[in-house]
Amino acid sequence: MRNSSGARTIDPVAVPAGMLAGLGRVALTLVGETGAAGILFWRSVRAMRFAPRSVALIAEQMRRTGIESLPLVVITAVFTGGVTAVQAAYQLKEFIPQLYLGTAIYKSVVIELGPVLTALVVGGRVGASIAAELGTMRVTEQIDAMEAMAIDPVRYLAMPRLLAALVMLPALTVFADALAIGGGFLVANVSLGVSPKTFIEGMKMFFAAQDVYGGLIKAFVFGGIIALMGTAAGLRARGGAVGVGMAATRAVVTTCVLILISDYVLATVLFRIIFR
Repeated sequence: MRNSSGARTIDPVAVPAGMLAGLGRVALTLVGETGAAGILFWRSVRAMRFAPRSVALIAEQMRRTGIESLPLVVITAVFTGGVTAVQAAYQLKEFIPQLYLGTAIYKSVVIELGPVLTALVVGGRVGASIAAELGTMRVTEQIDAMEAMAIDPVRYLAMPRLLAALVMLPALTVFADALAIGGGFLVANVSLGVSPKTFIEGMKMFFAAQDVYGGLIKAFVFGGIIALMGTAAGLRARGGAVGVGMAATRAVVTTCVLILISDYVLATVLFRIIFR
């Protein structure tokens, strides 16, 4: 748009309209990917009766999802615990004694930071990998060849990845929780002057088993989201290398968004209704 002098100006109506259009496209993509993942979930559940025949495939996917993600989880968890200790000590030093620092770290890590951050970093790595792998198989017609040979792609490709993620995300979360609490303990002891006895007593004082259960339930759901969104995006890839890249991007974006949305829903259901 130009004014009377010929200089370009910004239409104040066009900017919000463009933003709304962009948000609309994102919402439609999210709804479409979620719907495809829902259908894939149902088909994968029906294919789980063949799981005993697919032990080798499931074990391979567990290795790729869990063991190969350990370095990333270790780094994330240790520094998450450390920064939680520093921030908790800074924000609470004028209000509560140091005895409660262990409680603040334990509650924050087990209920929220451990499951969510582990799911986000694993989802970025594994979701993109699944979408790229299956997308390449789709655009090179390998999946079409499997269907022509009467091999069900859902049983052979989707179901093992779903089971592996459902098992390995809670296991990775337990590992990440332990490392994050250990990192928080180390920072609290070395940098903040909190004695080991004080830190541990604070953790024991307000320990509740439902906190651990809630975090593991979250991790279980997040694992399903990661596997389903990556698989659905890969199986729907079209258009050669560009389509594979777009599928990987869609998988990561929708996975992260759904993890955050489901985190809120699960937190509300678990800690305000079930465990209240």
